[in-house]
Amino acid sequence: MAASNGYVFYGVESTSQEVRKFTEHILRANLAAEEKGHKKTPVCIWGTHGIGKTEVVQQIARDNNYQFVYIAPAQFEEMGDLIGMPAIENGKTVFRAPEWVPTQPGPGVLLIDDVNRADDRILRGIMQLLQNYELVSWKLPYQWQIVLTANPDGGNYSVTPMDDAMLTRMMHITMKFDSKVWAFWAEKAGVDPRGINFVLTYPEVAHGSRTTPRSLVQFFDSISSIKSLSDELPLIQMLASSCLDEETVTSFISYVQQNLSELISPEEIYEAKDFSRQVYHPVKKCVDQDVFRVDIMATICTRLINHLTIQNIKLKPEQVKNIQEFIKIDFLPNDLRLSLLQDLVQSPNATLKMVMADPEVSRLLLKKM
Repeated sequence: MAASNGYVFYGVESTSQEVRKFTEHILRANLAAEEKGHKKTPVCIWGTHGIGKTEVVQQIARDNNYQFVYIAPAQFEEMGDLIGMPAIENGKTVFRAPEWVPTQPGPGVLLIDDVNRADDRILRGIMQLLQNYELVSWKLPYQWQIVLTANPDGGNYSVTPMDDAMLTRMMHITMKFDSKVWAFWAEKAGVDPRGINFVLTYPEVAHGSRTTPRSLVQFFDSISSIKSLSDELPLIQMLASSCLDEETVTSFISYVQQNLSELISPEEIYEAKDFSRQVYHPVKKCVDQDVFRVDIMATICTRLINHLTIQNIKLKPEQVKNIQEFIKIDFLPNDLRLSLLQDLVQSPNATLKMVMADPEVSRLLLKKM
């Protein structure tokens, strides 16, 4: 157990990628344990609202071809919603499984979402399910596993505390928001690039009562059809105010007014016909202000490597040269240069390795390692 910002959570604070790796490992271990007749261990993913806990579990199920069932016990009004309804069979009272209980063998994942938002009666019933993967007269089919999500204790969350008897039936990990990990997902999901730039430049905005990664994506989707944000500021403000905290709305409006929503795109960098005029000077003008904007430079670098990796761009020689020139920009901070070089080397996009063919780029990497 640990505490942060008034919240009590369990397990190590981890990015969504780390949560996924942890969860997939436990699920594989559980399948192997069941083969040997051993007990399986549920996984509980803790975290604040709107950061994508549910989506991570859904993605794990999709990518591993697991069957998937979702329940939200906070919506259960009666114990029958959890344990089923009584019936007489062969002269005995049994409970028939609720409709949500899977009937076919797995592999499968039962996601119990926001488990500690359920009331105490439901929570006690879930504890038995976690222990034996069964309730009263029915059990989960072979190779089905349980993953739970939970909001942290403390703070402003209306949750039912879980006692040690329940907590010790699970393995725990806490998911935290990481702007670079989110940006990679957002690039892949087709989120409006102006929104990605905003979150990368101001990652602190993703933590609020109404402003969360989920509500930010809702907002970015709502503005994606607006070509010029600066021409539609009153509408932008109304849309932002409908789902975000006031501080975030103010930050985004300021972001648009400073023309930061129109940062140079990855395509403009590697497809430039005149690198000095189309890339070097526009980027320098954007970042070389009264105080050098390292945050903006970092955003441009992150967008570039994410785009090249996700799109798996097969670079032409002139495009490789543009990326080499970008790496050698004299005002690019050395730590960002090193990080960009390391990302290029580690990228699964094989053509990015061609960037290292420039002797000066290779020297920069070796010098900083």
